[in-house]
Amino acid sequence: MTTMIKNFKPSEVMSFADQVIYQEGQVVSKTLAQDKYHSLTLFAFEKGEEISTHASSGDALVIALDGEGLVTIDGQEFKLEAGDSILMPSGVPHAIYAPERFKMFLVVSF
Repeated sequence: MTTMIKNFKPSEVMSFADQVIYQEGQVVSKTLAQDKYHSLTLFAFEKGEEISTHASSGDALVIALDGEGLVTIDGQEFKLEAGDSILMPSGVPHAIYAPERFKMFLVVSF
């Protein structure tokens, strides 16, 4: 059996947020799938860590899984907590900062 989703066990119930682990002083990422059409990635931000301002060639959907994150889109800041989501449109500058530990699932469509 082959799967398109990697780094994830098939046919097994598990906690999605637990599939990426916090590490001191780091932003940890775990890619589940990536091709020319989409990218699916789990992230764990230790408190105080960030992804600096950049723009993507695809629409990026952030789904908060744990903790608290601040997403800045085109200079406007949004607070996300577990269960929240926000769309970062393609070509628009955005950044992510974790004032507290923060886990998120990022879905990018190109």
